[in-house]
Amino acid sequence: MSPAGTQMALPLDWPADPRDDAFLVTPSNARAAHTLEHWATWPVMTAVLTGPRKSGRSLLARIFAAKSGGTIVDDAERLPEAQLFHAWNRAQEAHRPLVIVADAAPPSWSVRLPDLRSRLAASPIAAIGAPDDELVVALLAHLFHRRGLDARADLIEWLASRIERSHIAVMRTVDILDQEVMERRKRLSIPFARSTLAEAGLIAVPNPVEVR
Repeated sequence: MSPAGTQMALPLDWPADPRDDAFLVTPSNARAAHTLEHWATWPVMTAVLTGPRKSGRSLLARIFAAKSGGTIVDDAERLPEAQLFHAWNRAQEAHRPLVIVADAAPPSWSVRLPDLRSRLAASPIAAIGAPDDELVVALLAHLFHRRGLDARADLIEWLASRIERSHIAVMRTVDILDQEVMERRKRLSIPFARSTLAEAGLIAVPNPVEVR
């Protein structure tokens, strides 16, 4: 982690497509990033990358592929198990690393094919967790910046302390505020965010005596 804080982008030798977002690393996803960065130490040539929807897991997998020359299978639970079985075997035969992206690892992901189940059990797991406070703040700042919205630090801290701790909630928050700023031609502020997000059901109805 950098001395100035705990959030950071992956090292520059992990280039993402310039059209993509940066993958921000905090304790909630640092272990997953570390596992993929050190793919040469895997016991087999396949790892399973798990995490909540909108957690950046597909982006992290693409960064891995750009760095390692490996391959990716995304949304693995929705694919035929025989296809995954053959992809796992091909990775070993070609000695080319493979990341299988899924919502969760077995046994939470119910795999019926015994041969695939045993192979996945032998594969390291890179798990992205729910976003921690640092990542919520970093994502809010990053997404507001990408939308060209002037979000002050006090607004971001206010939002981070009130919205649900999930990647989807962070994205919905920015989407709704962006849309309302454009439609109402308003400036982003805590009162504006409070009324907008309460109406959308993303935060609890504000206490009338709350003063910020």
